[in-house]
Amino acid sequence: MSHTAKQRQKLLARVRRIKGQAEGLEKLLAQDGDCSKVLQQIAAVRGAVNGLMAEVLESHIREHLGVHDITPEAREADVEEVVSVLRSYLK
Repeated sequence: MSHTAKQRQKLLARVRRIKGQAEGLEKLLAQDGDCSKVLQQIAAVRGAVNGLMAEVLESHIREHLGVHDITPEAREADVEEVVSVLRSYLK
């Protein structure tokens, strides 16, 4: 079972909140909302996405890199995968 499957409901709830925040941002922009409110909403969306990323990443690291019965080759492959994801996320 995937580590994300174990937390499926919690992660889906986060995604739904992000969706609601993005819809709120869209509404603000469509209604020519106040710039400070638009910026605040963008920051909220960004924070929510960052929180989701951190939660999934932490779970991935714990499930794949924190185990003791893994070959060095498999661990190295997982490390490279995490590094690749982080590099693309931090661009």
